[in-house]
Amino acid sequence: MVGSRLAGILVRSWAAIWLGIACLGIACLGILILACTIPYAAWADDCPGHPDAIGTSRTLVVDPREHPRIGAMQYPETLPLADHEVVLTFDDGPVPRYSNQILQILADQCVKATFFTIGRQAEASPEGVRKLIAAGHTVGTHSENHPLTFQKMSADQARAEIDAGIASTTAALADPAQLAPFFRIPGLLRAAPVEEYAASRGIQIWSTDFLADDWRHIPASRVYDLAIKRLEARGKGILLLHDIHARTVAALPRILQEMKARGYRIVHVVPATPQQPATSTEPEQWLTNPSPEAVAALYWPKISAFVFAETATLPAPALADVESPDGTLLLSSEAFDRARLHGVPTPREAPWPRLASLPPEPTAATLPAPGANLFTLPEALTVKPLPLPPQHAEQPLAAAPAAAAETKRAATEATARIAQAHMRIGHGVRRPPQLGHHARRSVKFASLKKR
Repeated sequence: MVGSRLAGILVRSWAAIWLGIACLGIACLGILILACTIPYAAWADDCPGHPDAIGTSRTLVVDPREHPRIGAMQYPETLPLADHEVVLTFDDGPVPRYSNQILQILADQCVKATFFTIGRQAEASPEGVRKLIAAGHTVGTHSENHPLTFQKMSADQARAEIDAGIASTTAALADPAQLAPFFRIPGLLRAAPVEEYAASRGIQIWSTDFLADDWRHIPASRVYDLAIKRLEARGKGILLLHDIHARTVAALPRILQEMKARGYRIVHVVPATPQQPATSTEPEQWLTNPSPEAVAALYWPKISAFVFAETATLPAPALADVESPDGTLLLSSEAFDRARLHGVPTPREAPWPRLASLPPEPTAATLPAPGANLFTLPEALTVKPLPLPPQHAEQPLAAAPAAAAETKRAATEATARIAQAHMRIGHGVRRPPQLGHHARRSVKFASLKKR
């Protein structure tokens, strides 16, 4: 009995121990999984020797072929950054005197950036290019000689500048795959041939979202002011700087400190590879100005690019295809004369197809003549003259002139009687009604005779 109880206690004790070990293992596994899923931002402040460093919050992987041109200053698309996220870019290096100092500042802040190198600078300082790769930064290109005439170049000239810059920078690297397919046009002087050539090679052209004007002859304090002011105006974006100026070296530590104080986070951008696919994003996240209309346009069905399976040519037309029914050619055989229309010689007769003459179809010889009864009216439709009034019917037609003369004589006598009555009117008597034109003339004439 005691043994059985002791055995039960031991079993329960071992069960508790194993249960505790299992729970501890599950907890450890959970912590491990959680650690693997926490983004790099958890270690952004963990910069050895620099507890106040801003760090790098995350890595953004982009596919240059899906988004060949980015930068809000010039293009409708830019990087899909969240609010208060910043991408640092540096142009024109490497120049060891300043580029090494920029590298040290970024290392002290545990910040990763993107550098656009010039080919001839890479040839002069290949070690500087290798330092960028060794520090974990992204390296793109910025042409061979940094000409500020890309907008005027021919396609061949632009192609030569781009290819030479890529070749010079690649030569400085141990592995050509370390060079990112990113390109920034010198002076941001964009041109269609440059953009088309870069897209054909799968190279992503980078403009920028805002500047700090550090290439100008301004003090470092002004570079800092412009960087923070323009960043605050946008709230996020790509910042363009240069790693070849003393003013940039002096302004950069303060810029990074102020970014951290204001809650900004640094994002590192790398190109997609077969081993590292592009970061999952929504199409509207790439829009520079994501208006409702622009977002809606992204979701309209796209027309597919059709590829024809057969490209065989059609057979040429035979001579029989251009012959008329009677076997003669429809084209004119007449030679061109010297007449010209707008400088082009013309034929005497237009060489257009002519209709063949066809025999007329048989038709009736004559039409039947109309009958005489078609032009007579029945008695019921005979028109009779209207009867005249009795007074007109009794007067012969010869009396019409006499009647007209009698009417005229009566009117004359009436006018004379009215004129005589007017002459007898006194001063106190009212004027008679207005007379007609002829009566007024008679009265006026009678008055003059009286005077």
